[in-house]
Amino acid sequence: MPGWISQEKALGLMKKKRFPVIKTVLVKSEKNLIKNAKKLKFPIALKLVSSDIIHKSEANIIFLDIKNDEQLEKAYKDAIKNAKKYKKKVKIEGILIQEMVSGQEVIIGMKRDEQFGPVVMFGFGGIFVEVLKDVSFRIAPVERDMALEMIKELKAYKILEGIRGQKKSKVEDLVDIIRKTSLLAENDKKIKEIDFNPVIVNDKEAKIVDFRILKD
Repeated sequence: MPGWISQEKALGLMKKKRFPVIKTVLVKSEKNLIKNAKKLKFPIALKLVSSDIIHKSEANIIFLDIKNDEQLEKAYKDAIKNAKKYKKKVKIEGILIQEMVSGQEVIIGMKRDEQFGPVVMFGFGGIFVEVLKDVSFRIAPVERDMALEMIKELKAYKILEGIRGQKKSKVEDLVDIIRKTSLLAENDKKIKEIDFNPVIVNDKEAKIVDFRILKD
C-alpha cells in the first residue's frame, strides 16, 4: 500500500533533486529547539510533523511570524498540545522550523494515473483552488514551454504579471519547479503523488513551503 513518506525523507529527496525548498530545519526534541532555530533568522514559522495529520491548519499545529525564543518555546508546546487534542494517539515525527516568506501562494503537484501515467497540476492557492477551481493539468513529460502554458492559461495569471503596483512574480522559477516535478515522477515510478502546497512566489524567487510525497 502506498504511504506518505516522512518529512525528513521528503526533504532529503527534494534537496538531492535541487528543488527550491524554503530554509527548513527539522527538530526532534524541545532540547534542540532554540539551538536549531539559530540556524535561521527571526521571524520564523513552526509546524508539527505527523503522518497522522494531513491537514495541519485544521489541527492548529502551524504557528507563523514567531519573533523570539520565548514565542518559539510556547509555539512548540502549543503545537504538541493541539496535535494530541486533535488525535489522542498521534504519532509526532518532529517539528519543522522554517523561514518566513511573503508572496503569492500557488500549488504544484502530480498524481499518477493508471491510464495516462504522471499528470502534473498547477493552480493558485487559497480561494482560487478551493472555490474557483483555477487549475491546469498536463501529462508528463512537461517541458519548459508546456509548463509556461500551464501557468498562463489560468484566470488568475494576471496576478503574477503584477497588478495595482505590485512587482511581477518570478514565473520562470515556477516553470522550473513544474519541470522538476515532472522529471521526478517520470524517473521514480514508485512515486504516486506529489503535493507542494503552498509554493510562495514573489518578484525574487519561488520557494516550496509545504511538501508531501506519496510512494509505494
